[in-house]
Amino acid sequence: MNVFRLVILGAVLLLAMNSVFVVNEGERAVVSRFSQLVKEGDQVKVYEPGLQLKAPLVDKVRFMDARIQSLDGNPDRFVTSEKKDLIVDSYVKWRILDFEKFYLTTNGGNRLMAASLLESKINNGLRSEFGTRTIKEIVSGSRDELQQEALTSVSDSASSLGIEIIDVRVKQINLPREVSDSIFQRMRAERQAVAKEHRSEGKEKAEVIKANIDATITVMIADAQRKALTTRGDGDAQAAKIYAESYTKDAEFFAFLRSLDAYQSSFASKDDVLILGPDSEFFRFMKDKQGK
Repeated sequence: MNVFRLVILGAVLLLAMNSVFVVNEGERAVVSRFSQLVKEGDQVKVYEPGLQLKAPLVDKVRFMDARIQSLDGNPDRFVTSEKKDLIVDSYVKWRILDFEKFYLTTNGGNRLMAASLLESKINNGLRSEFGTRTIKEIVSGSRDELQQEALTSVSDSASSLGIEIIDVRVKQINLPREVSDSIFQRMRAERQAVAKEHRSEGKEKAEVIKANIDATITVMIADAQRKALTTRGDGDAQAAKIYAESYTKDAEFFAFLRSLDAYQSSFASKDDVLILGPDSEFFRFMKDKQGK
């Protein structure tokens, strides 16, 4: 009897434990009974956070996250109205609004399936918005408008999943790699052409400056030489004038001094050889102190 009572008590405890469940804060739960969601009146019953009751053994609980969630997928390719490709990286903030609809459309509240369906709808909404705009309109000022219209478009389509779209944001817009490489090559070629033009202009200006400097130097040298010749000529003239004035004052003395200079220059070296006649005019001051 004691064993039977223990078995009965254990079964009661097991049924009691199986008849309660806890819904955590930030979650909601629905209960399925024989593959049908438990309803409260005409609406599916959604269990709020706290301790809840269910029929043991036959009821299955499905928990769903009621908080705002992020969907940050991989960058996707979109085509503009100019038939130009863009690589767009975006993210979405969303939460479950209709738990019954979400449960039924996502195979029992499968979050991965919900994310896949939602990503497809978001890409379709963004694709339609990008397809009506040019690249210039997308990148130069209408991104807020694009995001707002994409939010409206995606919200309408996401409501069929029981999802509320909180926000749609475009994080980054890039050109495809092959297009970027082509643009970078063209920009590099343009910059190189501009640099070459600037270098050519610099060389031309350098040659002009060099020619001007050379011309200025030539003029300065010529002017200096002219001034030097003028100064030398003035000096020679002044020396000749002084010689002339000295000669007129005492011609004999001047002749004597010039003869002494000539003797000194002629006999400066022992290797010098001078062949003259004894009656030469050159030795007149050596024969007579009067030079006669």
